[in-house]
Amino acid sequence: MLELTGHLLDFGMVVLLWLVQLVIYPSFLRMEKAVLLEWHRTYTFRVSFVIIPMMFGQLGIWSYAVFQMTDGLRITGLSLVFICWILTFCVSVPLHRRIEHGEGSSEVLMALVDTNWYRTVCWTGVFVVGLFR
Repeated sequence: MLELTGHLLDFGMVVLLWLVQLVIYPSFLRMEKAVLLEWHRTYTFRVSFVIIPMMFGQLGIWSYAVFQMTDGLRITGLSLVFICWILTFCVSVPLHRRIEHGEGSSEVLMALVDTNWYRTVCWTGVFVVGLFR
């Protein structure tokens, strides 16, 4: 049951990140600054109720998997999860904070889109590695 939950969390993060990358973040570029500022606050508040539990669940399940049996695939998966966390809190969150504080220039928005590719690829990697563990 725990393995199935892990696969579902991994798949959920992949779907979410691809939606964010291909639909949500690019839509920010089309919004007027005032609309963006208002919507961004709503978006980040609401999406956190989905993303935060998924991230903690994924971290917990991958950590438990490595604790149960340490092998290359599980270490790779957990390492990718850690990289996703680092990218999220060291790159994406600061960019979101800049937008939240009215710095939603096209450069900041493009940085959000461009740097999110790394998270999208890493979370896709977590899912693929998880299929083989």
